Amino acid sequence: MLSKRTIIGLIIGIAIMGIGGVSLIQHIGTITINENYIVEVGDSAFYTIPAPNQTPQSMKIVGDAFDLKLESPSTGLQIPNTTSYKNELKLDWVHLADGETKIQIQNTGNTELEITGVLIRTSDPIWFTFDFMVIISGMVIIGFSMGFTLRKPKGF
Repeated sequence: MLSKRTIIGLIIGIAIMGIGGVSLIQHIGTITINENYIVEVGDSAFYTIPAPNQTPQSMKIVGDAFDLKLESPSTGLQIPNTTSYKNELKLDWVHLADGETKIQIQNTGNTELEITGVLIRTSDPIWFTFDFMVIISGMVIIGFSMGFTLRKPKGF
């Protein structure tokens, strides 16, 4: 017969392991980020987008004036030197190789700069480690709770 503490520990442990498992499944593959960011006058925005091969990216920048430097992996979209733009710029590109796109945007105008876009990136490997730690924590809780069902030998 299981004690009340064991049943409570089992329920909590299974719930924690379930949360870790669902999170692990969600972190497999790519992550879509809907970006909506405002850059104040004179400030900069930096983006590093790690993505696999054949991943489409899209970004729209609206503002008075801004400088842009973009480097995409392989022979994808390249704007190597800082290039000045006015009013609006729409960028659409595809990663032609696994790697990182690096974007640097400097607001040089007199108004705020609005950056919107849909960025698809690979999941950060640290999340896999975190998810496994959550699952292991659930297993430890179950293990400790199972200790409450053991009969204590005489003399304890």
